[in-house]
Amino acid sequence: MPLHWERAWRGSAVMSLYPSLEDLKVDRALQAQATQAIAQQQHAAQQQLAAIMPSAPSMSSAQGLYPNLSELNNYMGLSLTDEELQLNMSLVPSGGNDVAVPHTIPGGLVAPVTGNDIGLRRAEIKNGIREVILCKDENGKVGLRLRTVDKGVFVQLVQVNSPASLVGLRFGDQILQIDNQDCAGWSNDRAHKALKKAGQDRISMIVRDRPFQRTITLQKDSSGHVGFVYKKGKITSLVKDGSAARNGLLTNHYLCEVNGQNVIGLKDRQIENILASSGRSVTVTVIPTVIYEHIIKKMSSGLIKNSMDHSIPEV
Repeated sequence: MPLHWERAWRGSAVMSLYPSLEDLKVDRALQAQATQAIAQQQHAAQQQLAAIMPSAPSMSSAQGLYPNLSELNNYMGLSLTDEELQLNMSLVPSGGNDVAVPHTIPGGLVAPVTGNDIGLRRAEIKNGIREVILCKDENGKVGLRLRTVDKGVFVQLVQVNSPASLVGLRFGDQILQIDNQDCAGWSNDRAHKALKKAGQDRISMIVRDRPFQRTITLQKDSSGHVGFVYKKGKITSLVKDGSAARNGLLTNHYLCEVNGQNVIGLKDRQIENILASSGRSVTVTVIPTVIYEHIIKKMSSGLIKNSMDHSIPEV
């Protein structure tokens, strides 16, 4: 590997991460403004020194590194004000002056626009695996339906107010083990029989978070839109120059969650209300159509609409 390529690769591994493209752009604009302010202060000090020592060299201020915030407003359609930025950023005292610095979300995400958005945390997909312990209800049920995909076992349905919902299982989670038994290669029937045979008071499951799904954080424009069109929960088109297009949202995907809340089986009007009631930042969780349709295959629409857990997850 050439040395310059190796250096570039190593450098990219430590770059900051941003929830959305808008966060990245605003962060860079803020950094450029801070750099320019420092350069102007140094230039002013240099001019004062030059008045005493005319031979002292002058310094030029940094100009034109990135567009300023007003230009970003025009570019991204956002309505960014100083007050809104302050709500999303910390204030760190520096030399007697308050300097605004971008807020960092646990996990290394820099978020000057998204800030402490709770929907981003509710929708988080963790890369590792976890163990959940659940018990059966008074009817001997756990409120869970499973479906096989490519020799793996996945959550097809989590019923509202069930033991499965209480431990945080979600549509699309992969079940790796049930009571220390590997699930790879199981059929649908075998997976459900394993749940039926499991004990009443303690069932152990090893779970991987929604491997077929991904989250995308979007920013509403000044009219309150994030820039995509959907029909029966399926994304059909993107608005040109909208936040959805900028951030890489794709058509032919189904909406699974909005700010971490399951929206599968909801009417489009209900999803619209959830989007409208969200803050300026909206995190959507999506899944490719081919995977979604395979997982929900042979499950009645009535069961999805009436039994699916649509509650807002706790953080």
